[in-house]
Amino acid sequence: MIVRLPPLAPGLRVGLYGGSFNPAHAGHRHVSRLALRRLALDRVWWLVSPGNPLKDRSHLPEAARRAEGARAMARDPRIAVTDFEAALGVRYTRETLAWLTERHPEVRFVWIMGADSLASFHRWRGWREIAERMPFAVIDRPGYTLAAMASPAARALARARIDEAAAATLAGRAPPAWVFLHGPRSGLSSTALRAAAKPSVFRA
Repeated sequence: MIVRLPPLAPGLRVGLYGGSFNPAHAGHRHVSRLALRRLALDRVWWLVSPGNPLKDRSHLPEAARRAEGARAMARDPRIAVTDFEAALGVRYTRETLAWLTERHPEVRFVWIMGADSLASFHRWRGWREIAERMPFAVIDRPGYTLAAMASPAARALARARIDEAAAATLAGRAPPAWVFLHGPRSGLSSTALRAAAKPSVFRA
């Protein structure tokens, strides 16, 4: 099995931003640039997943096709797009993060998620394991702020949350550690974009 990763070096601060990217859009780029700036990251990787186990994947295009679209959207030398999870054959985020950290312990990885993901984080397979494996940052999204902060995962990990003013230190902290980042928010979503792209059907 050959797994090709974007370039890595000891001490590099890399944000991992996973999703289906079906399709990738300007909101993904907005989140990535916000994370690069506020978390003092060197790179952000878009992890184009084989598919979310919590969602219907029957009509999901192949990861390679979605990755191609993501590269066209990224348009930033600090953002790398990879679909290596498909080559690994993993289904869950905890498997991906374990594989990366065990092979590259010298890299300072940070998991990045939207507030909508934090709201349902407690439903992820091994979510406590994820929190114990690497620091993570939550990016605010319209309509999810209150639900995210009131979620079972946010309450369970309340003591590990750091002040937003210390966000630039997150990559160097031992997990569990996380931060909730406020700021300009993007209301774009892949679901809405797919719906808008479908041809309308009119009946007389």
